[in-house]
Amino acid sequence: MAVLRDGRVMAFGTMGGDAQPQIQSALFTRHVLYRQSLAQAIERPRWYLGRTWGSNTGNLVVEETLDGNVIDRLLSAGHDVSLASAIGHAGALVRHPDGMLEAAHDPRADGGAAGL
Repeated sequence: MAVLRDGRVMAFGTMGGDAQPQIQSALFTRHVLYRQSLAQAIERPRWYLGRTWGSNTGNLVVEETLDGNVIDRLLSAGHDVSLASAIGHAGALVRHPDGMLEAAHDPRADGGAAGL
């Protein structure tokens, strides 16, 4: 959960094993610093660096939806890159200072966000 200086309160979380802190950092950065909507911040391709549960390696894992040019450049720079179809499942809710609620769910999983 984050309480922002502009009065927004953001609650967010993700599945994803040991990659959770990296997924949460990306989601937070995209929404708060780059002003992407929650839906955009959650939908964008993910990655994590390091070993996560069930994995024997500690390489860079990126989702297949990441721009292929970026993947090619990472490989040609010598990075050990693996592709994944999906990394984690995230959800978030923001309460804006005017009382408006903004919510989003991850298209990588079933579930949803709906207003009441």
